[in-house]
Amino acid sequence: MKKIAVFASGSGTNFQAILDAIQDGKLDCKVELLVCDKKGALCIQRAEKANIPTFVFTAKQYENKAAYEQEILQQLKTLDVEFIVLAGYMRLIGPTLLTGFQGKIVNIHPSLLPAFPGKDAIGQAIRAGVKKSGVTIHFVDEGMDTGPIIDQQEVELDENETLESLQEKIHMVEHQLYPAVLQRLFQQN
Repeated sequence: MKKIAVFASGSGTNFQAILDAIQDGKLDCKVELLVCDKKGALCIQRAEKANIPTFVFTAKQYENKAAYEQEILQQLKTLDVEFIVLAGYMRLIGPTLLTGFQGKIVNIHPSLLPAFPGKDAIGQAIRAGVKKSGVTIHFVDEGMDTGPIIDQQEVELDENETLESLQEKIHMVEHQLYPAVLQRLFQQN
């Protein structure tokens, strides 16, 4: 059974989908730690409810990215974490974690990369007037949403699609696709 850490910054719906998949026997791993960079984020409450330890930090309280990533890395090593799973973590991963977990950091992004990388991908898709968007799961590298793609799933946009309706469609796909892809990945590694 793989030991993972989930990194999140917000409500944690993908984190919850991972926890639910583990509970349902669809994902064979153990979440050892939730790492969050936003005090008060809902994902922290989700972790506490599931009795998962948390590491909550404020980046500004550290000298630089390397300093807080070094502290995270130490905790991950202490817990024997094998994979980092990003689930709405709104920071770029730096060299400290990239080196410590090379090829073992996975992210989910709400677009069909390489289209609409970065923040507000769903809003970017709506403003661009595309007919299709989707979800991408990829390995993390030093760029913003540029790592090798593991899997993608398309989502059709309706004629009168809104930001809210597309977010809902994307979340429905994410919550099914992410645990399934993680399970395949963990079985291969």
